[in-house]
Amino acid sequence: MKRIWQSTAFFMAGLAAIWTTAASGNPGSEERPQVMLVGTFHLANNNRDLLNLPIEDVLAPNRQSEIDQLIESLANWQPTKIVLEWNRADQARLDQRYNDFLSGEFQLTANERDQIGLRLAKKLGLQRVYAVDWNENAPGDDAAYDFLSWAKSNGADDRLKAFLAEGQKRLDHQAEVMHHQSITEWYRDLNSPEARELDHRQYFEIATFGDNKENPGAAWVGAWYARNLRIFNNIRELSDPGDRVLVLYGAGHIYLLDRFLRESDAAASIDPLPYLEPE
Repeated sequence: MKRIWQSTAFFMAGLAAIWTTAASGNPGSEERPQVMLVGTFHLANNNRDLLNLPIEDVLAPNRQSEIDQLIESLANWQPTKIVLEWNRADQARLDQRYNDFLSGEFQLTANERDQIGLRLAKKLGLQRVYAVDWNENAPGDDAAYDFLSWAKSNGADDRLKAFLAEGQKRLDHQAEVMHHQSITEWYRDLNSPEARELDHRQYFEIATFGDNKENPGAAWVGAWYARNLRIFNNIRELSDPGDRVLVLYGAGHIYLLDRFLRESDAAASIDPLPYLEPE
């Protein structure tokens, strides 16, 4: 087994050298796509995550005006494609939703895909928005990923509850701060490097719920990484040379998607903060 791993390492090193040479000699490399990752809240407050941020009604007139300002700011980047957290296998239903919105036959919900994604695409005159999500079951038995049950059965329930309570306390405080901010300020804070890193850090704690015999926490986090790799591959597949792709996705995904972009060198990762300046 060790010899196999060594052979694989040599092969990958050789492949990397070939790739580096090819990339450095590519005269069209400046035409590679640009991708702006914009982390978002779940504005419809679906409460489907382990921790949930209370979101006030974004359909209120003052918040609708602020969303107009946010869309105006993001449009300044002039995206050529808009990517949403929507099941890729259900692209046809997203196409219908967008077309109905353009024709005035669909009333937008509070969901961020509608309020930001569809409205931004319409403003830009885009013919389509793109679905790239993948969220199917991970391979194997669900019990292999159930770190919540493992914690209850292995004396770690108090530690898990404390971890979740601390996270929810932080989100409740964030909701109070957001009450006094504009929506553009919400998104600027959410997409800061510090916020992205803090959001990602929780997964390392989840990975500790397990032992050498059963490690559902690490398995769950591994499945999370795998899901984001599939999402990244979908984004990469639709990103053509010269494209400016704006990806609107749940904030918990953004740290990993950004790392995958940078480490793969598949596209230039564009900082959204210059386009999230409050008026």
